Amino acid sequence: MNLEGLHHVTAITADAPRNVDFYSRVLGLRMVKKTVNFDAPDVYHLYFGDEVGTPGSILTFFEFPGAAPGRAGDGMIHTIQWRVADDAALDFWAQRIPGAAREDGVVRFEDPEGLTHELVAAGVPDAPLVASHPDIPGEYALRGFHGVRAYAGAPERSAGLLQTLGFTGAGADWGAAGAERSGFLTYDAPPAAAGIPGAGTVHHVAWSAADDAELEAFRGLARDGGARPTPIIDRQYFHSVYFREPSGVLFELASRDIGFDVDEPRETLGEALMLPPQHEHLRAQLEQTLTPLGV
Repeated sequence: MNLEGLHHVTAITADAPRNVDFYSRVLGLRMVKKTVNFDAPDVYHLYFGDEVGTPGSILTFFEFPGAAPGRAGDGMIHTIQWRVADDAALDFWAQRIPGAAREDGVVRFEDPEGLTHELVAAGVPDAPLVASHPDIPGEYALRGFHGVRAYAGAPERSAGLLQTLGFTGAGADWGAAGAERSGFLTYDAPPAAAGIPGAGTVHHVAWSAADDAELEAFRGLARDGGARPTPIIDRQYFHSVYFREPSGVLFELASRDIGFDVDEPRETLGEALMLPPQHEHLRAQLEQTLTPLGV
């Protein structure tokens, strides 16, 4: 039993229309689900990924309209890493993304709210997780997550829990790999300024488990490693367990046995507002108050 790399990464935006424009139009990801924050249903929860929202490709955003810009600090993820095929793909993205910089074998850029991304030509056997986009040749498209980078003043504190969960590595560099996918976690020395959650910051990172049986098993391992995991929570498209690891990063373990086509056809993913049963009675109100989004 191993975690199959990353399942998804969730961040915060203050401006859903601008967010959709950047991640759909510029980066070429498909919006695979337009729903609401299950814990605060008056705001969006948007999901982007490959054509079907395969775990390992899913970037999600909680929208909090007008939220102040945040700043990554100790105990927070500061960079999301994506895979591309090769140097030619890096060249393509360095020219396509405004403000992108190619250096040290990566292309680094920020989204409109300051969230940092890196594109890496990773030589891994994992299948590419690609979305179709008319302006982006398939050979250059993003191919799913490579990993995340987080700030940690004392990353050695996290080693015991990570090892208990099946991560391999040491010091600042860790990886979780299963039979089909892998994902990486790198700790960097934190800046002097304290972190501030807000627009343009990452809320949590989710690692991929098979189903409820694995989630229960990993819950036990997390407790053995000193964490305080939640019970399994139903998130409609996957089931989840949450806990903080010792460096402060909020971890989620998410199942990959349900999927985004459970409530709408794959052909029209992301086009309609989808609500969980507990919030369906709010549909008329939400359709009036939520900002219309282009897809």
